[in-house]
Amino acid sequence: MLSTAYSPWFILLCLAVGAGYAALLYSAKAPWSRALNYGLAALRFVVVSFLCFLLLSPFVKATTTRTEAPTVVLAVDNSQSISLFTPKPALSQLTAGLPQLAATLRDKGFRVETRTLTKAETAPDSLRFTADRTDLNKMLADSREANADRNLAGVVLVSDGLVNHGQEPQSAEFNFPIFGVALGDTIAKKDLRLTDLAYNRVAFSGNKFPLEAEIGYEGYAGGAATVEVREGGRVLESRRVALQAGQRRLKTTFLLTGPAPGKRRYEVRVVPQAGEFTVLNNTRTAFIEIVKGKLRVLLAGAAPHPDLKALRAAILANNNFDLTLAVAGVGAPLPAGTTFDVAVLHQLPAKGNLGQELLTRVRAARVPVLYVLGAQSDFTAYSQLATGLSVQPRGTQTDEVTPLPNPSFSRFPVEEESRRRFGQYPPAQVPFGELRLSGGAEAALWQQVGRLPTQKPLLVFGSATATPRAATLLAENTWQWRLQEAIAHDDRPEAYDRLIGRTLQLLTQNANKKRLDVYPTQDAFGTQDDVTLGAETYNAVFERIYDQKITLTLTDSARKTRTVTFSNPADGSPLHLGPLAAGTYRYQARATLGGQAQQAAGEILVQNQPLEAQESRADHRLLAQLSRRSGGQLYYPAQLDKLAQDIAARNFKPVISSEEDLKDLINLKWLFFALLALLTAEWATRKYQGGV
Repeated sequence: MLSTAYSPWFILLCLAVGAGYAALLYSAKAPWSRALNYGLAALRFVVVSFLCFLLLSPFVKATTTRTEAPTVVLAVDNSQSISLFTPKPALSQLTAGLPQLAATLRDKGFRVETRTLTKAETAPDSLRFTADRTDLNKMLADSREANADRNLAGVVLVSDGLVNHGQEPQSAEFNFPIFGVALGDTIAKKDLRLTDLAYNRVAFSGNKFPLEAEIGYEGYAGGAATVEVREGGRVLESRRVALQAGQRRLKTTFLLTGPAPGKRRYEVRVVPQAGEFTVLNNTRTAFIEIVKGKLRVLLAGAAPHPDLKALRAAILANNNFDLTLAVAGVGAPLPAGTTFDVAVLHQLPAKGNLGQELLTRVRAARVPVLYVLGAQSDFTAYSQLATGLSVQPRGTQTDEVTPLPNPSFSRFPVEEESRRRFGQYPPAQVPFGELRLSGGAEAALWQQVGRLPTQKPLLVFGSATATPRAATLLAENTWQWRLQEAIAHDDRPEAYDRLIGRTLQLLTQNANKKRLDVYPTQDAFGTQDDVTLGAETYNAVFERIYDQKITLTLTDSARKTRTVTFSNPADGSPLHLGPLAAGTYRYQARATLGGQAQQAAGEILVQNQPLEAQESRADHRLLAQLSRRSGGQLYYPAQLDKLAQDIAARNFKPVISSEEDLKDLINLKWLFFALLALLTAEWATRKYQGGV
């Protein structure tokens, strides 16, 4: 459709201009025939009139109509549990019937796509049930997202209803009908299995730590089973447990003694018995970091203060800390044999040498220290302690501030929830004056005065390579922070406690003297996981550097090697090795940093994680619930023909949409060449007839 924004009078004016121009040019006597003269005049009339018309900015409106057929997604759970536990006749019916179902739906006017847990789109006749985990919610959500711009009629969900990864699908909302096709077997198999293993990832050397195993059983009620804990092929403890009738699960707890510090791998195993359907689910592995015994913390104060109570509660909230409290002039003095790994000094050094004995004990022990400053602090004496911060107050003036995380501080994270809670704290007093950082010190928290953020330090960490390490909190009366947070959050002042705990942990962690550090990004990988390694490189003064060439040699248990060369980018992207076969791999990394050769070594564990063998009884109730809530229905492999009929009977309509496209006529290239051709024809005719 050709349109313009102007009235027909303008079009008549264009025609008049064209006619006048043609009449003026061809009214005189010409050396060619009258018929040719009229033809040339008509040609000039058309060209001039159209050029004038183009000045009115006419446009062409094109309407495109599109018909979108309704889409049906065949979402197939291709996990290992399908092939393990679905009766063979039912599985054969399904694999033969799905291609026919897709063809039938296409014949009825539907667009059909097939999706699985591992592939976005696949052919229904090429299914392989090899996925090692089942996340039905993600598969359904991906089906919805992939067809957000299409006419999605419904999803045929083919599954046994067993979910072992991701969110439970029945808790999500889907705006399309789900037609469940139930696989698997709802009759439980005779089986013993280790369904769960609960443990703390960190334990202390020499201390007892629990390892709780949950055993599931079918067909063995009234009998007994043997459960073992192994390390490196050696049985640490074996126990006979009774399998109570009328139950399907029981728990038993092993108390192990933490060995020497290091990473430990414990294997818990239910000894197989005769008649078990599968033994793939009889074993689980625990990875526990054994560390030196609890950190001994000395909390010392120049005088009684409410801050001491808040700091004490925050320290005791962490099970990794043992606490000794000492206040100058109060109670018995600190015993001579007391040892500690880190100290928290509240307003020490103090004016008038108050608590000088405690300060001397801490300085002599050369342990890391967290200094908490306040009105009683001797700032001159403090500034001489080489903590990385010097304080020159202006009299007794103070500012009232709240904590503001420094976004460039990366030694420990500050969660968004903690940031929000920090913003709700009441103001605390800090000394007003000149604050200077030096010697590689870094601020973890800035001071916020009212609503005004500043870059004045509030929590400062000295150099990571200093001995002993030091940190300084300049705020007094932070007990109000913990109290306010506890009132506002059901007696859970987690942000305050986490801040104190992480500060002490950072002060006491081993200094990284390695200039090359290459490490697995998780304790253990599954055979389907992408195995990744992180890498960090440092210069001679232990400043982080990037884009260094690193050569890594990976050796498997059969002593086969693989060499990879990579670099560590500034964005922290890890090295991707891809999936590896189950086993233990050792690696050695080499790099030349500042002309010096550096090395790092470690171990990677890749294990089979038989999630799909953990539960043999299909959960058809979940499929029925999903189908019913979404407006669908539950079917079985023998009912695929009925499923196709029922979908067709729903009378899903195609969606007809139209789009209008407006184009300025003057932008059409062919129009330019058409006008040029007309003018060329006129000029050539006049030239040939001797008129030019």
